[in-house]
Amino acid sequence: MIKRGIQLSKEFKAQAAKAILAINLFALTYLIILLLAVLLTGLCIAGGVLLILVKPMFITVVLGVGLASLGVLVLIFLLKFIFTSHKVDRSHLIEINAQQEPELFKMIREIVESVGTNFPKKVYLSSEVNAAVFYDSNFWSMFFPVRKNLLIGLGLVNTVTKEELKAILSHEFGHFSQRSMKVGSYVYNVNQVIFNMLFENESYKSLVQRWANVSGYFSIFVVIAGKINEGIQWILRKLYVVVNKSYLGLSREMEFHADEIAASVMGYEPLKNSLLRMTLADHSLNNVLNFYDNRISENIKSENLYQDQSSVIHFVAELNSIPKKNGLPYISLEEQSKYNKSKLVIIDQWASHPTTEERIKRLEKNGFSVKYDSDVPANSIFNDIFKTQKQVTDKLFGTIRYEAEKKEITEEEFLEEYKREILSNSFPKIYNGYYDNKSPISFELNDDNPISDKITVDELFSDEKVDLVYTSVALQNDIQTLTNISNKEILVKTFDYNGVRFKSKNSEKLIEELKPQLAQLNEQIKMNDLEIYHYFRGLEQQQNKASELEQLYTEFFEFDKNFDSKYEIYTKLTNDLQFTSVKTPFEEIRANFKRIERTEELLKTEISQLLSDALFETEITLDIKEKLEKYTSTTLEYFGGISYFDENLHILYSAVNSYGYLLSRKYFLMKRKLLTYQEALIKKAHTTQ
Repeated sequence: MIKRGIQLSKEFKAQAAKAILAINLFALTYLIILLLAVLLTGLCIAGGVLLILVKPMFITVVLGVGLASLGVLVLIFLLKFIFTSHKVDRSHLIEINAQQEPELFKMIREIVESVGTNFPKKVYLSSEVNAAVFYDSNFWSMFFPVRKNLLIGLGLVNTVTKEELKAILSHEFGHFSQRSMKVGSYVYNVNQVIFNMLFENESYKSLVQRWANVSGYFSIFVVIAGKINEGIQWILRKLYVVVNKSYLGLSREMEFHADEIAASVMGYEPLKNSLLRMTLADHSLNNVLNFYDNRISENIKSENLYQDQSSVIHFVAELNSIPKKNGLPYISLEEQSKYNKSKLVIIDQWASHPTTEERIKRLEKNGFSVKYDSDVPANSIFNDIFKTQKQVTDKLFGTIRYEAEKKEITEEEFLEEYKREILSNSFPKIYNGYYDNKSPISFELNDDNPISDKITVDELFSDEKVDLVYTSVALQNDIQTLTNISNKEILVKTFDYNGVRFKSKNSEKLIEELKPQLAQLNEQIKMNDLEIYHYFRGLEQQQNKASELEQLYTEFFEFDKNFDSKYEIYTKLTNDLQFTSVKTPFEEIRANFKRIERTEELLKTEISQLLSDALFETEITLDIKEKLEKYTSTTLEYFGGISYFDENLHILYSAVNSYGYLLSRKYFLMKRKLLTYQEALIKKAHTTQ
């Protein structure tokens, strides 16, 4: 690995200059405030002493001490950040050393030498899809060097190759390989100083409260000090916006710069490939964790989280026909962004990282490329990766409290159940994702316009037709975002749409131009939905089946039409019950529960209908069914005297949440029932040909 010479970009220098200006502005403002506070403290102490000397008596002594404390309290408020340290919680991490993992540490030494930085103080393993360089920081870390620690997530190692891991770690060390990167560290610490004075005041408030409790006279000066501190905080809030914007702008350029350093060492390909796979890696691990989270009540845990993660990744790749390279899914930029049809670009000034697409474009632009004849999984550099994965798995599950003895399931058992769960919550593949983010648009079912004999199911669900759907979704979202800009809910000066720069004041005019485009798109989709219906009705007639298709469409359209009003019951009760989580007067509590009685009756009626629905025969567990039947069959009291009846309140909340879930679930099940029936018609047609 040889690092090529690289230069700081113009954008980096510009953002660094802005950050330096922001630091200087803060330093100057803070210095002025501090000098005024010192002057105030001196005057208060002098005034207090003078008051005592002029007329020495108990009340003047107390008032004199209180007056002197006024300035001291303000000064403490301004200087308390010096004694604050920001420590990274390491309880979930596992420290490793060179004796345990010689190959990994050899790789780290090579990277450190190539990048031109220091070897990390300590190396830790975590459970996540992540890698980072971190350190405990305080005010003094701006002036004295602090050795950094390296964190490597096993969820990341499990989903990259050896060369990709080198590139990722080169990126992390790249953050600290240039002296100019110190600017980012300074801005970060300045932000921490301001944040401390704005938000981290619990210990200070406790100190002030104890002082105020000593004497009622002292509390007068505590109130005055509080008002002065509020004024200081008002100034700091303004500075926080300026400094934070400059920090985030610089942070984005630091990411680009660290990417360039990694590419100069490894070439851009490994980092690019890992970036494109990162979403899938993270999604897969989160799916595994959610799978086991839903089985805590069954006392089930994983034998090895990372074998499960690998199973999910390969299953998803197979399901979506994603090719593999070096034993891992190979995802192209086109594949990752193929469903993103938005033409609206807003530069997010509050984002700390550029988008994956922006990073890849910069990586490809630098032109650093290296040929690798072969690559191996990053897991292979560990001494005993399965033992390490098991150790991290056990540590993670060790934080969960189970009611009985834990039961481990194997990778094979996990995958079988996971597949069954996923397939039961997805639509048949013949639809090519056409229905994943839309439902059939309502139309007149008695329309007898014949379908063209030449049209095929592949044409009805072609990539072009799927593009129509996702273009419509993107356009709808773009219009909503532009509406938020027009209403000043999103504050931006300019934005780009379809490559053209617009001012925010022109957003309303653009919305009016886009609405007809959306209407036209939706009409095209509706016409395709109508052709789909006619196509499958034709198959049904050819197979001499009863008119079940029309019935399924009729039922779905009817439920779709009433869904929002039914879901409003859930939304209304959720909002109306917010008072139970805040301090509320007793009479108001009683009045609120009286007010929701009518909505509760509607809820009970709807739940009873759902419980008797044949669609839910295998969907509702016995436990949930018993709880819902108990709720619908009794009248519960939720408050009496001066306290809530917690058990009854829990039953109510459980019923409300179950109703919201079951209603949404019914929508999915009715849609899947319709689509599965259509799939069966296709299969029958193919077997008879």
